[in-house]
Amino acid sequence: MGFEEASSSSHGLTVPAEDAGSVPLLQGHHDGHRHLSSQSKTFANIFIAIVGSGVLGLPYTFKRTGWAAGALMIFVVAGLTYHCMMLLVYTRRKLEKDRGFSKITSFGDLGLVVSGEIGKFAVDVMIVLSQAGFCVSYLIFIANTLAHIINASGDEDSSPSALNLIGSGLLSLAPKSLYIWGMFPFQLGLNSIRTLTRLAPLSIFADVVEIGAMGVVMVEDVTLFLQQHQALQAFRGLSVVFYGLGVAVFAFEGIGMVLPLESEAADKAKFGKTLGVSLFFISLMYGFFGVLGYFAFGEETRDIITNNLGRGFLTELVQLGLCINLFFSFPLMMNPVHEVMERRFAGKRFCVWLRWVVVLGVTLVALLVPNFADFLSLVGSAVCCTLGFVLPAWFHLKVFKEEMGVLQMAVDGGIIIIGLVFATVGTWSSLAEIITA
Repeated sequence: MGFEEASSSSHGLTVPAEDAGSVPLLQGHHDGHRHLSSQSKTFANIFIAIVGSGVLGLPYTFKRTGWAAGALMIFVVAGLTYHCMMLLVYTRRKLEKDRGFSKITSFGDLGLVVSGEIGKFAVDVMIVLSQAGFCVSYLIFIANTLAHIINASGDEDSSPSALNLIGSGLLSLAPKSLYIWGMFPFQLGLNSIRTLTRLAPLSIFADVVEIGAMGVVMVEDVTLFLQQHQALQAFRGLSVVFYGLGVAVFAFEGIGMVLPLESEAADKAKFGKTLGVSLFFISLMYGFFGVLGYFAFGEETRDIITNNLGRGFLTELVQLGLCINLFFSFPLMMNPVHEVMERRFAGKRFCVWLRWVVVLGVTLVALLVPNFADFLSLVGSAVCCTLGFVLPAWFHLKVFKEEMGVLQMAVDGGIIIIGLVFATVGTWSSLAEIITA
């Protein structure tokens, strides 16, 4: 996911002009000399902003839901995501054109204009939970992957006696816990840096590695599928539908980037078309990736698909590359969280202790979650449904209600209801999976 996608307000991370070219999602410049993005660059930026670690949990999700049901969910969520992203664009255009508002640069700013402090607070809360959720998933992925690579058994949930704490013969930790705690002091240091713009190019590296990993996995999938035929299920029933929807919503999370991207588009009249083509392409890629992974490994498909790969230099290099990019992406994704927390609890002042408490909280949550895909479903259901569906439809309804017909109001109201149902039932389903795991 991109560098600035989830900034909740215009007080987010600023990028010096000399560094702007290296940042995939350009910040807005208010000096009148900004360089606007072509359609091809906008397409690339949308791809970078949306495609993230969630894609690695799709094959396991397709195993849980059935391959046909999983693919259908991907396209349904993509269509709904596109519609809600455009609702934000239309809402801002209406406010700026007809009501004289200006400098609505972010989702949070839009919430403030439409619903006052309540709207701003709602966006802030969802941004904090979603960004922190992404970072929890990063820690889970890194710890499980390192356990898979380093432990000869490849079992990240092996006996606590497998690895002992350094310097202690009395206390022991499971491999996953050891790796998460091992990252903790380094993340405290990285999250104590006031300005993280020099880490911004790593968001490009992250997506290059992500695409490379997907390529390696898909080649392995095709090879295995041609060698052996697994017993596959197309549909596994309604009981797992909301679980799959949660993961799909997580995989398409990127609602916070749409307003900054539309601001930077050179041809704003074609932005909707570019966004639609981008999401359709990502949907096809997600669908093929999930189906091929499940077809190759069947019931043996793991929550992180790269852990299904055989041992070898190339596969382990890809896995380590993913771990490295997520490790350094962690402070970038936490920056909007720190911005909100410091704005609300430290008078907008830099507060290292508050940052450390937040990082500790994220670390503790990661220790408690056993399964990568289960956690993706929880965040997608509990947070991303509200952020990506409910709030855009609510803001659009409030701004356009005086000129909307019954059908248009019903559509916005329907999206709000669907989003709330997805969030409620999906959260319950995901929590049940995590508790019983």
